[in-house]
Amino acid sequence: MAKTSYSQPVVAAYYQGLGAPAPEFEWRFHPERKWRMDIAWPGQKVAIEVDGGIWIAGGHNRGAQMKKDWEKRNAATAMGWKVFHCEPRDLCRDEFAKLVVCVVDKKGDEC
Repeated sequence: MAKTSYSQPVVAAYYQGLGAPAPEFEWRFHPERKWRMDIAWPGQKVAIEVDGGIWIAGGHNRGAQMKKDWEKRNAATAMGWKVFHCEPRDLCRDEFAKLVVCVVDKKGDEC
C-alpha cells in the first residue's frame, strides 16, 4: 500500500458525511496494469488522485513521472473513469469534495 499524507478513515467518514458511499482506497482499476486510484468509487467510475509534493519538485511534476501519470490518466479516461485531482490539503475542503460527491451521485450537469 502506498504511503499517504491523509487518514483514510477520516477521508472516508468525511465523504460519507457528504452523502457519498464509502470509497475504496488504492483501487486497482486496470485489468492488466498495476495502476491504482488513490481514492475510488468503482461502481460509479469516479476517482480522486491526490498529488503531493507539487510545490517542492515532487515526483508528480517531473517530466518522467508526468508522462507515466498521463499514460495512467489517459487509460482511465478511455475506460470511462472520471478522475479528479487535488493536493492533500484540498482533499477534505468543501468546495472540492462537494463537486466530487455530486459526480459520484451522478447528478451530471447539476454539478
